[in-house]
Amino acid sequence: MEIGKGPWLVVMAAVLVLAGACTKAQAPPPSEDLLRTATIKDIMDSMVDPSGDFLFESVVQIADEKGVTEKAPQTDEEWEAVRAHALILLEAPNLMTMEGRKVAAHGEKSKFPEVELQPEQIQKLIDDDRQSFIRRARRLQDAAASALTAVAAKDKDALFRAIEGVDRACENCHLHYWYPNDKRAVQSAKESGVLD
Repeated sequence: MEIGKGPWLVVMAAVLVLAGACTKAQAPPPSEDLLRTATIKDIMDSMVDPSGDFLFESVVQIADEKGVTEKAPQTDEEWEAVRAHALILLEAPNLMTMEGRKVAAHGEKSKFPEVELQPEQIQKLIDDDRQSFIRRARRLQDAAASALTAVAAKDKDALFRAIEGVDRACENCHLHYWYPNDKRAVQSAKESGVLD
């Protein structure tokens, strides 16, 4: 059979059309800049804060006129929900500590400048000592890992202790980078051994 004639030509044309269609359907890989468009503030607002709040509310003691009642995960679904939020807290520090990640979007300002640092001040603190920032972020991961261990054992007491670790890790980081000028918070943290 001669190339270019008969069914061979039809098959080659079909192959070229399919190859072209597949090539056009593939999106280019995202650039490094696009991978870091979320800021540390974005990650905190969308991942860390909601997941931390969920954990803080998952094991509580409520005292009222009826006495003390305890809230803790009971069903498999409730334990799984706690696990999902602990996983977010385990992974979010990896995102926050990526090289090149910015604290906030350009022009963004602090809501309470009387006690909070401005984003550019926080950025400088992180840039001047990235290893300390990474170390503090890893403490959140360690506490989240403890929470995951507690969830696997369905141990509400261990979960409560892990949640205390999450709270300490968050407060320690915030006292260094977000509101180090809040004298009352700093003093309280020193007294309770939270501040390193």
